[in-house]
Amino acid sequence: MGRTIEDKKAIVAELKESLSQSQLALVIDYQGLTVAEITDLRRRLRPTGTACKVTKNTLMGIAIQDDEKWQPMSELLKGSSAFLLVQEDFSAAIKAYQDFQKATKKTELRGGVMEGRLLKEPDVKALGDLPSKEQLMAQIAGAINALATKIAFGINEVPGSLARALQAYADKEKGEEVSG
Repeated sequence: MGRTIEDKKAIVAELKESLSQSQLALVIDYQGLTVAEITDLRRRLRPTGTACKVTKNTLMGIAIQDDEKWQPMSELLKGSSAFLLVQEDFSAAIKAYQDFQKATKKTELRGGVMEGRLLKEPDVKALGDLPSKEQLMAQIAGAINALATKIAFGINEVPGSLARALQAYADKEKGEEVSG
C-alpha cells in the first residue's frame, strides 16, 4: 500500500524542518546497502549532529522547491538517494561518512549543498579536510596562551631591566666618586 497524501505532507514538513536546522546537506547513492549498513552509517553520523534521511527524490524536491538555500540540490536528485543533513560539525560528519564509505565501498557521494552553493565531490573532500570545531578552538586557545605567556615574560622583564640599568648607573657613579 502506498503512502497517503497526509503521510507525504508530513514527510515533506519533517524534511523542511531538518533542512532549516542544517548547514550542509550531502546526497549519496545508497543502492546496495543493507538495513544493517544504513543503521551503521546513522550510528557513525549521530555524534556529529548529522541525520541520515532516506526518502524519495520527489519528496525532497518538494521540500526544497521554495528554499533558495537548498535549490541547487535538485541537480543531485536521481537514483537511490540518502540525504546526510549536517547540523553541527560538518568536518567530522564528512570524515565519519568517508570512514563508512571505506569500510563498505558501496555508497557514492553525489555532492552536497552549503549556503546555497552546489558542492561536487572534491569540494566536499576539501571541507572534510578542515580541522574540526574542537581542533580550531584548541589551536586558538594555544595561540592566545602563547601570546599571554610572551606578554607576561615581557612585563616581568621591564622591572628587571630597569633595576639592572639603575644598578649599572649607581655602580658608575660610585666608580667616579672613588676615582674623582
